Amino acid sequence: MKKDFSSLANEKTILLAVLLQLFVAMFSSFLMVGLTSMYDPSVIAGYSGIEYQVGYSGEDSPLLDLLEDRDDIRVHRMDLSSAVTSLKERQLAAVMYVPDTSPVAEEPVKITLYSLQNDIQGAIINAKLKEVFLGYEEYLRDLRRGRLMVEPVPVQNPEKAGSSSFYEFVYGLLIPLLLFMPAIISAALVIDLICEEYENHTFDTLLSTPVTFQEVVWGKTGLAVLLVPLQVIAWLVLLLVNGIHIAAIPMILLIVVASSAVLILTAALTALYYRERTAAQVIFSIAVVILILAVLSVPGNPFNLVAVLATGLAGQALGLMFALPMAAACILAVVISWYSSRIPGLG
Repeated sequence: MKKDFSSLANEKTILLAVLLQLFVAMFSSFLMVGLTSMYDPSVIAGYSGIEYQVGYSGEDSPLLDLLEDRDDIRVHRMDLSSAVTSLKERQLAAVMYVPDTSPVAEEPVKITLYSLQNDIQGAIINAKLKEVFLGYEEYLRDLRRGRLMVEPVPVQNPEKAGSSSFYEFVYGLLIPLLLFMPAIISAALVIDLICEEYENHTFDTLLSTPVTFQEVVWGKTGLAVLLVPLQVIAWLVLLLVNGIHIAAIPMILLIVVASSAVLILTAALTALYYRERTAAQVIFSIAVVILILAVLSVPGNPFNLVAVLATGLAGQALGLMFALPMAAACILAVVISWYSSRIPGLG
């Protein structure tokens, strides 16, 4: 174990994977804004304190007053062609054209909006302008209320609780991703450690010392398991530094280590069987995908359990959920001990 631990510095793939996790943990708030904007662009509007320049063309309208009332939007009255040219040169964030349709006219008021595509600034200004357009829509509805032939049924909607995108991202994705990524890295590492001895024909040298084959295997596997809590603790500390509250940290560590042990022991068994790094990594990768999909289909799986524990809302089935990966790890440990004792030779 000491020999393999000292050689980890030469494993560039492992180091790069650890640095990637470090980046994710340290910049979790920044990544939250970027990832949540993919499915909810309105989220990023709340993180911007910049004043955006918007071109206004067409007739005067109450919409103009709504725009000018906002502190984060500055309106410029321009003709349409000049405004669009300024938009292409990125001097404006958006351009809107308001027709001369009266607010009380029979036909709808059709407003044309020009914005930048595939641009984060365009996503932000679109989210801000959506709020303005919704306010203008309510204004038009009030003016045209007299046209209703049937009295609408009032519906009491619950008050909006605010956006939960940060909560969903951090506890539903970020924390489980960071805490279980070390298991995948350690599983890949143990395959390399075992197969490397086969490929370099150094098992014979190791066995010439006062150690058995099983002790060599368990030394390498133990190192991979030991790395998991070390990385997990580091990521938890970084998340706490980012101001993210995490409850039940000791229980989270137990769940993650037990679940990670299942993955690492599966990788060790795969390496012992195939003895060749490429074949073992490919077979293990396929098995991991199938295993993760199967686990995610079960309610109360380790990923959900870690998310629930982090929020401090763990249920009564916690003991059972912890016992399952522990039982699976024990079974795999017995299988590895039995299989490694029956390997006839190292070739």
